[in-house]
Amino acid sequence: MKKFFGLAGVLALGCGMVWGQQTATSDAAAAAKASVATDSAAKPVQVPAPVYTVPFGLKDTKSDYTRAKLALPLPYSIFTPENVGAPRLTNTPRLGDLLKDGKIYLSLSDAVTLALENNFDIAIARLNLDIADTDILRAHAGSTLRGVSTGLVAGTLGGSSTTTIGGGGPGGTTIATGGSATGIGGLVSSTNGGGPLPENFDPYVTGTLQLEHATYPFGSSYAVFGSPTNQYSNTNSSIYDFTYNQGFRAGENLTVSFNNSRYVSSWPGTTSKAGAEVQSNFRVMVTQHLLQSCCAWVNTRYIVQAKNDRQITDSSFRQQVIYTVTQVEDIYWALVSAYQDEQAKEEALTQSKKLLSDNQKQLEIGTLAPLDVINAQSGVASDQQALISSQSNLEYQQLIMKQAIARDLNDTALTAAPVIPTDRVSTERLAEEDLAADALVEKAYANNPQIEQAALDLKNDKLTVRAFKNGLLPTVDAYAFYGASAAGGLYGTTPLAATGYGQAFGNLFNNSTPDKGIGLNVTIPIRNRTAQADQARSQMEYRQAEMRLQQLYTQIRIEVINAQYALTNDRAALDAAQKAKEFNGQSLEDEKKKYALGASTTANVLQQSRNLAAAEDNLFNAEAAYAKDRASLRELLASTLDAYHISLPDAAMGTVTQQLMVPGVVPAK
Repeated sequence: MKKFFGLAGVLALGCGMVWGQQTATSDAAAAAKASVATDSAAKPVQVPAPVYTVPFGLKDTKSDYTRAKLALPLPYSIFTPENVGAPRLTNTPRLGDLLKDGKIYLSLSDAVTLALENNFDIAIARLNLDIADTDILRAHAGSTLRGVSTGLVAGTLGGSSTTTIGGGGPGGTTIATGGSATGIGGLVSSTNGGGPLPENFDPYVTGTLQLEHATYPFGSSYAVFGSPTNQYSNTNSSIYDFTYNQGFRAGENLTVSFNNSRYVSSWPGTTSKAGAEVQSNFRVMVTQHLLQSCCAWVNTRYIVQAKNDRQITDSSFRQQVIYTVTQVEDIYWALVSAYQDEQAKEEALTQSKKLLSDNQKQLEIGTLAPLDVINAQSGVASDQQALISSQSNLEYQQLIMKQAIARDLNDTALTAAPVIPTDRVSTERLAEEDLAADALVEKAYANNPQIEQAALDLKNDKLTVRAFKNGLLPTVDAYAFYGASAAGGLYGTTPLAATGYGQAFGNLFNNSTPDKGIGLNVTIPIRNRTAQADQARSQMEYRQAEMRLQQLYTQIRIEVINAQYALTNDRAALDAAQKAKEFNGQSLEDEKKKYALGASTTANVLQQSRNLAAAEDNLFNAEAAYAKDRASLRELLASTLDAYHISLPDAAMGTVTQQLMVPGVVPAK
């Protein structure tokens, strides 16, 4: 009874330490929350509700990688591999439908739709959704997380948007190379996901089946059994051992062992048996962590973190779609600008050739000096060079557009087809241009995926801090077991209590030979320096994450306000460029009239022609700059998907089922 009272006292002490730890953890959490509120007075650190979440299963595969294969009705199915389908490396039929008369007539809506279906950046990021699901499956088994890379994939050429390349991603290890303070191999490891390891929730069975035949020499001491000396004995043995092990979320571990053995010994040339023995025993043991690794939250924190990581991956995929769509729009307007510039250069060359032809006719009749003809020839050569340069730029922009919206560029019909943009920039004012800056900033705070991901990362860091606090405690495990053993057979000519395996097996469960007990395993580190260092570091990294989130709020605010300023400047530059074009166009017409009346020179006409070309270039560039800055503001506000009527589940599946409505465009004349 004293032993039981002593164990009860230890259990009570352990529970008291656990309660004290949980209270300290709650107090620390409250203090951390107060600190966050104090440090982040401008914008409190909070986890925004996800605006877009990709439901499990709405992807380009039919498998749900968060669920394990069932052992029934086909038990062997859990040992079969999962075959992930090969990626589609061909273009969707939609691209071929746009090919007419050897040309690709492309609207901005078509470009965005094709990017959602064919763009490799989106396709690569799409697989991260399934990869994050596999971590959820691992967490439910009690395994550590492998992490997901949530950085933007930036393989598409063109566009000028800033890219963010992630490290190990949520749940993984963020690494940095170089520097005198790096660890082994020049790597710096984060404490993310550290702390006491959870129990293995997936049960497993181990077994040993062994048959053995052995021959042993023996001496005169065995003559008592009636056997000649200096002979050999034969032993046949069989072993059948099985063990079942499973961990549980509250910190328990169950082990069930069942062992059986049979030994038969005899001498060659005789019928005597030295022994025929059967042994059987079983034991059931339950172990409970009382301090370190106790409680459900420690052992299930990876499940919570894996779900947070999946939500981060959803947000990252949304960010990838927004980023790539914005990039494709930038490429499209660069293509439009190059196309318009090439048309303007063709028109300028036509005008200069006409002027040269007129001058040559006047030279023939003697009404014009030869120098004017030479000047006109120089103008034609200059315009030809400008046209060639413009055509080269146009061909390059067409190639850039193709690689953004296609997967296979080896089709000669596709590669040889010029891309004709059918949309132009609309100068209609956006609603965002007239909103107050604070209203735009609040919209960005609510929707921007970078803030959402940083806030979710902060939640994971909180789990890590709490886990390392638990890791400071000693290891105290209480255990209890019950078992039995039985034997049977013969020893020489003397039968044992049970003469066969059936009787021996029955004696295991009739409480005739019980084996039971309780105990305590205690491991107390004397200095505990590693745990202290990891706990302190996890707290520091959590504080860094708090500051990064607050810094991100500040950065987003500045970027949004700057983007609104850029639109205001673009609007003014657009109006000025339009008026400059009109002025230079009218000036050229006036100069031509003067030249026809003999009141001007070829040089003046050529100069006015170049002024008009420069004004047109400025207008094209101003339109493209306005359109790109408009798209960049939508990217900061994370309103691109809503503005273009893009369905995120469609993007996750890689198939666009509804017509996109791209605002801010007008059909080309």
